[in-house]
Amino acid sequence: MPSPSRPVDARVPAARRVVFVDGVRTPFGRARPDGLYAGTRADDLAVRTVRELLRRHPQLPPERVDDVALAATTQQGDQGLTLGRTVAMLAGLPPTVPGFAIDRMCAGAMTAVTTTAAAIGFGAQDVTIAGGVEHMGHHPMGFDADPNPRFLAERLVAPDALNMGVTAENLHDRFPALTRERADAYGVASQAKYAAALAAGRIEPDLVPVALRDPERGWGLATADEPPRPGTTVETVAGLPTPFRPGGRVTAGTSAPLTDGAASCLLAAEEVAVELGLPVRMRLVSFAYAGVEPEVMGLGPVPATHKALDRAGLTIDDIGLIEVNEAFAVQVLSFLDAFGIADDDPRVNPYGGAIAVGHPLASSGVRLMTQLARQFAEHPEVRYGLTTMCVGLGQGGTVVWENPHATSEEAAR
Repeated sequence: MPSPSRPVDARVPAARRVVFVDGVRTPFGRARPDGLYAGTRADDLAVRTVRELLRRHPQLPPERVDDVALAATTQQGDQGLTLGRTVAMLAGLPPTVPGFAIDRMCAGAMTAVTTTAAAIGFGAQDVTIAGGVEHMGHHPMGFDADPNPRFLAERLVAPDALNMGVTAENLHDRFPALTRERADAYGVASQAKYAAALAAGRIEPDLVPVALRDPERGWGLATADEPPRPGTTVETVAGLPTPFRPGGRVTAGTSAPLTDGAASCLLAAEEVAVELGLPVRMRLVSFAYAGVEPEVMGLGPVPATHKALDRAGLTIDDIGLIEVNEAFAVQVLSFLDAFGIADDDPRVNPYGGAIAVGHPLASSGVRLMTQLARQFAEHPEVRYGLTTMCVGLGQGGTVVWENPHATSEEAAR
C-alpha cells in the first residue's frame, strides 16, 4: 500500500500578505417609507460603491479584479440574484470578472473580506472587491423567514433568541454591572463622537454621493448620513420607552437604528498592490469567528476576539484602535468589560458608531474597516487595530489589522 502522505509540492504557493487598499460607503439612510433611499434599489447602492472604488484607483485595470463578493442578509428582490456577479456587471466590470453572494447576517461584509482575503493569501487570486448592502426599508430583518420549528420544539434556542432587541435585554439581565445608565451614557457619547468626527472632516472622505430617483419627491443627491441625532443628551434619552420589554433597559437611544446603505472595499496581495501602484492602508494579520448562545448573541465579539488575538500572538494591550459595531450599547459594554476596557477608552470607536450612524446589517463590517484605515493614517504611533462585531443567531467576528504607517519604533516592538 502506498503511503498516504505526499512530499510537499513546490508548486503550492506560500502564504502572501493581504492588504486593505481602500474602502467606501454610501451615506446611510433611515429605513422607513420617507427615508433617504425609499425609492432607490439596494443593488444600485452597491453598484455605486464598486464604481467609486474603480474611479478612485484608475491605475487598477478592471480586468485585474479576480472576484467580487457582496453580502446581504435578505437575499431576495433587489438584494437577490447572486449580488456579487450582478453588481459587478452593473458596475461596468468586464464579463470575465466573476462574483458571488454571502450571508453571515451582520458580519456579511466582514465575511466577504475574510473569504476573498484567504483566497488572495493562498495565491488563488490577486485583487478582489468585497462588501455588503442592506436595504432594511425594502427587506425588514427576518421578513418572510421561516425558521425550522425544531429550533423551539427541541429547545435548540430560547424562544426570544431571534429577536435581537430581546437578546440585548438578556445581556442586561445576565450582567448586573451593565446598567441602563451606563448604556444611556454610551449611546449619547456615540452621537457626540460622530458629530465631532463629522465636523473635523473625518466622515465625508469615505462617502460616495448617491443619485436619488423618487417618483413622489423627484430627483436628489444623498451626500450625508441621515440617522445621526446631534445634540442628544442623557436627559433626552432617559425617558425613552423600552420597546423590547415593559420596564426594560434597551431603548432607541442605545440601539442602532434600522438603516439602508452599502459599503465595499478593495483588497490585494501586497506585492500586487505595489506592482499596480495601489495604496496600502492596512495589512491583515488574523481573523476569527465564534459562536455563543443565540439568546445572548451580543457576547459574540468576545470569543471571536480572543481567537483572533491568539492566532496573531497578541493581547488586547497590543491593540491601539478598536472599531466595534454598536448594534446595542449593552453589547459594546459587555465586550469592554470582558477585556477590562473603560467605557470611555479613546481607543474605542473614535468616530462614534452604529448607534449614531446606523447599521445596514451586512454592510457594516466594511464601514468599520474603512474607518479604522483612516484612523491608522492619523495615528502612526499605533501598530495594531481590530474590527469586531456581534452577529445574529449567536456569533461574533473579529479581524486584526496592522498599521502600515506605524513608526519604526512601534513596528519594532
